[in-house]
Amino acid sequence: MAVDTLVLRAHDEVAPQADAAFAAFVAAWACRLPPSADIVHIGSTAIPGCLTKGDLDVCVRVNREDVARVDALLATGYARNTGSFRSAAFSAFKDDSHHPPLGVQLVARGSELDVFVQFRDCLLRNPNLVTAFNALKASSAGQPMASYRQAKADFIARVLAANSDV
Repeated sequence: MAVDTLVLRAHDEVAPQADAAFAAFVAAWACRLPPSADIVHIGSTAIPGCLTKGDLDVCVRVNREDVARVDALLATGYARNTGSFRSAAFSAFKDDSHHPPLGVQLVARGSELDVFVQFRDCLLRNPNLVTAFNALKASSAGQPMASYRQAKADFIARVLAANSDV
């Protein structure tokens, strides 16, 4: 069995495709989601200068009472990311056939996992964090995705803890 390894691409190489795909996602889903929904481009393709796997990550933030309805709606268009955590306040979807590959994180606003936009914003405000994140990614290139995901989770936790007042 082949091991899934981290392969990185330059932000500038994939940003135009990711931006176009994000605009298409918004156009397709904004009118179908409740008024509480915020559709936000997150992930490395949303951060200039950040190394990326080349996929598009979208966060759909909704009020807690809208999560179940939006979860069911997104499930009509995308496969559930079965490798991801799922709760009453969070679920993840994916479309690996999409170009670029698409990940959608549905999160209840104000819940424990409502950190995607905050993390992105920390990196957008602080180029030193982007440099550190890129170094983490570069050191993980060619390594199994599981080890990269753990290192990334640890990095995100440190950034969020250091910026908890933001």
